[in-house]
Amino acid sequence: MMTLPTLLAVMAFATVTSITPGPNNMMLLASGVNHGFKKTLPHIAGISIGLMVLLLAAGLGLGALLQQWPQLYLALKVLGVAYMVWLAWKLWHAEAPTEVDGDQASPAAAGLMGFWGAAAFQWVNPKAWMIAIGAVAGFTAPGGGWTAMLGLALVCALVNAPCVGLWALAGAKLSRFLAEPSRRRAFNAVMALSLLASIWPMLGA
Repeated sequence: MMTLPTLLAVMAFATVTSITPGPNNMMLLASGVNHGFKKTLPHIAGISIGLMVLLLAAGLGLGALLQQWPQLYLALKVLGVAYMVWLAWKLWHAEAPTEVDGDQASPAAAGLMGFWGAAAFQWVNPKAWMIAIGAVAGFTAPGGGWTAMLGLALVCALVNAPCVGLWALAGAKLSRFLAEPSRRRAFNAVMALSLLASIWPMLGA
């Protein structure tokens, strides 16, 4: 059972690592602007659930495997960076969803990331790996068992969801100001560059 001081420490760790800028938050901010908060909810859920599963995997041996085989971690990092560059390119060229018969075009056509895409992205997101390995190393004891890892993963996921959700909400609040196409294009370009910039600190990790 997690003690109160440990619980508070885990919550503080999860808050700081979740709310600070990173690939997930840059994409959520852009999604909030381009698609609104409600349509971004599956993206938010995918991030938090994906992080929880990744943290469980790291605690149950995958993190140790990556430390034992740094080539595998490097391969994941290269794959993640390549995927983020592709996402930045898509964001750079994104347009606001068009209206079709009084409703917006399909999410796929608008480039909206769904639950499964967001969950899968955590496996190639260098920041998510840093969070997962840091949480396991800092807050679990050797031989803690499945229940301890599940508790840690649940706390991190429950804290993560509202933290990253704030970025989507902020984007949604900005959407009216950015309704003008030229402003929207400029914003998407800035977000694409910010997504690329968020990769840099992770390259040396």
